[in-house]
Amino acid sequence: MSKDELDDELQVELQAQDGEAQGAAARSPATLTAFRRGFSGVAVPVITTVIAFIAGGLIVLATGHNPFSTYSSIFNGTGFNWLFPWVGGAERATAAGNLQQTLIQTTSLILVGLAVAFAFRAGMFNIGGQGQYTVGAIVAVWIGSSFGGMPAVLHIVFAIVAAGLAGAAWAGIAGVLKALTGANEVISTIMLNWIAIWLGVYCFQLGGPLQNPSMPSTPVSSNVVAGAKLPVFWGSAALQGLDVGIFISLALAVAFALLIKRTRLGYEARTVGFNPEAARYAGINVGRTWIRVMLICGAFAGVAASLDILGWKFSLFTNDIQTSQIGFYGIAVALLGRNTAGGTVAAALLFGGLLTGTSDRNINLSIDPTLVQYLTFMIEGIIILLVSTDVITLRLLKGGRRIGVTLRRRPPSDDTASQGGAV
Repeated sequence: MSKDELDDELQVELQAQDGEAQGAAARSPATLTAFRRGFSGVAVPVITTVIAFIAGGLIVLATGHNPFSTYSSIFNGTGFNWLFPWVGGAERATAAGNLQQTLIQTTSLILVGLAVAFAFRAGMFNIGGQGQYTVGAIVAVWIGSSFGGMPAVLHIVFAIVAAGLAGAAWAGIAGVLKALTGANEVISTIMLNWIAIWLGVYCFQLGGPLQNPSMPSTPVSSNVVAGAKLPVFWGSAALQGLDVGIFISLALAVAFALLIKRTRLGYEARTVGFNPEAARYAGINVGRTWIRVMLICGAFAGVAASLDILGWKFSLFTNDIQTSQIGFYGIAVALLGRNTAGGTVAAALLFGGLLTGTSDRNINLSIDPTLVQYLTFMIEGIIILLVSTDVITLRLLKGGRRIGVTLRRRPPSDDTASQGGAV
């Protein structure tokens, strides 16, 4: 073999080794996370949402309905058409009322989404948002309906903080179990969900300790006193206008972003999420981090419940406790939002619009209301199913890189081998 041919072989080998090194770097958690937080962090949720709506439209079409008129009715029900300057008159007033309801739904969805997102960033799966929300609602309605002589601002702050602490304590049980015994948080939070639900049913059932004494035949709590209700700044308080809870929710979303990026706890949580064993080797107390993360997650869910109770519900029925699904919507919100503050807010707005737009009062009479209500669940399920497409994309990219490296390192042909032997 000539010197030039040997140089060519050496160059191919060096390129192959460099390709292997780049492939190993692409498999590192930091590189994967950077990819997901970059183009993938925006493109994948958008593509996933589009695919989910297309699939939902096909299902509507298969049932003999027009998907365009269905989605048009849902969009008008969300109130987003209020943003169009050409909408005026009675239509604009209706759109304003619908948009207020959408933002009310978005308020609590942001916080339950953050309750799931923070756990995800620490490598945990918080399925217990529903239970944490329920416990927060129980405490919020109890405090809100009591202490009638307390100053309004102090009463509101007291109810919100107490609900957040109740949700934190409830989630902290799962964190302690995981830290001390290694119990899987998925199992423990699911069990805690059911305990919270039946605890609420017991409290407000007929003859329950927190049942409204003035309504002995109705399983409902006492009403929140006027001083504990959140002020309404858009719309009519009598017609369930938009309250200041939306600002509290957005402020906590900003706090979440700062917590993740600018604090030691956020750094430790992300490190544990990448690799618990490496974090432990680096001196991080993994068990303590798990407990802290779950406490914060529960606090988010508890505050979400208090904003609903003090903002527009004002009481709690046992039927509401048993049928509520907001904690499970939080999982879809966190996944679609890529576990980031901004993404969670956007995803919460999407699901808030779906919940409002598919309500009975906003659906065109020519469309089956049951079909449209189930459409929200179908879109949610499709989004959860497709939200892992970025992982599939990364797998394909890494697979193609490995194939390229393998082809560059293929063994020499027979003629080249014989020449090499001669040399």
